[in-house]
Amino acid sequence: MKLTCLGTCSGTEPMPGRHHVSFTIERPSGVYWFDAGECCSYTAHLAGINHLATRAIFISHTHMDHTGGLPNLLWTIRKLNGMQKDKSQGMSGKTIKLLIPNLAPWQGMLDMLKGTEGNFKIDFDIDATDYQDGVIYDEDGLQVMALHNAHLGEPGEGQPWQSFSFRIEADGKCIVFSGDVKDVRELDPLLDGCDLFLMETGHHKVEDVCGYLKDAKKNVARLGFIHHGSAILEAPDRELAKAKAILGDKVFVADDGMTLEL
Repeated sequence: MKLTCLGTCSGTEPMPGRHHVSFTIERPSGVYWFDAGECCSYTAHLAGINHLATRAIFISHTHMDHTGGLPNLLWTIRKLNGMQKDKSQGMSGKTIKLLIPNLAPWQGMLDMLKGTEGNFKIDFDIDATDYQDGVIYDEDGLQVMALHNAHLGEPGEGQPWQSFSFRIEADGKCIVFSGDVKDVRELDPLLDGCDLFLMETGHHKVEDVCGYLKDAKKNVARLGFIHHGSAILEAPDRELAKAKAILGDKVFVADDGMTLEL
C-alpha cells in the first residue's frame, strides 16, 4: 500500500509549503483518507491520486485543522465524477463511508455544500456515521481500529469521547496515526508490532516521544513526525537530529507530498 502525506502542519498560522494534516492510503481496493485538512483534495489531485476510487474518510476529531478540507474534498469528488465519461470508472452508484466522531459539524458542512450549484445533487452516497472505541472499518482487507484520547478532555457522564487515534492494518502491515493526543502514553495499546507510527508534534516534543518509545521498548519499525508544532516548523533539521540521537535512522520528519510504500 502507498501512503501520501497531503498536509503535515498543525493548526497554526499559514506556513509556506505546508497545509493542515491529512494523508491517504492507496490500495487496489481504493483510496482511504485520514483527516482532511485544508487543500487535501488539491494536493491529492496534483499528485495523481484518484478521487473517484475513494472508499472511506476517517476523521480523528473535528478541529478545523483536521476537517477544513472535507467539504472541498467531497465537492471535488462530485465535480470529477460529473466530468467522468465512463461511468463505470466513477463514483456513480457507489458509497463513500465517512467516519467522524461528531455528526453535528458534518451536518453543517453538508448544509454548506448544498449552497453550491445544483444543491450538491450527487448520484453516489455518503454514509456518515459516528463511532467510538473498537474496529470501525473492516472491508476489502483494510481494518481501522479507533481508540479514544484525552485531547478534547474527558466527556461528561453519558457523553461520547470526541477525539481518537487509529491503528490501520492492511496487507500484513500496521500504521498507527496518533491524531492529536494529550499524552503519548495514551497510544500504548496500539503500538505493538507497528510498522509505521505517525505521531503529531503539535502538542509534544520529539525528544519526549522518542524517549517514551525507547524506555517502553515499543516495537515500532519507523517513526514519522506529522502535524508539526512550532519546534519542527522553525528548525526541522535540528529536531530530527534530536530524535535520531535517541532512536537512530528509523525516524523522519514528514513533508507535504511525501510518499511511503509499505
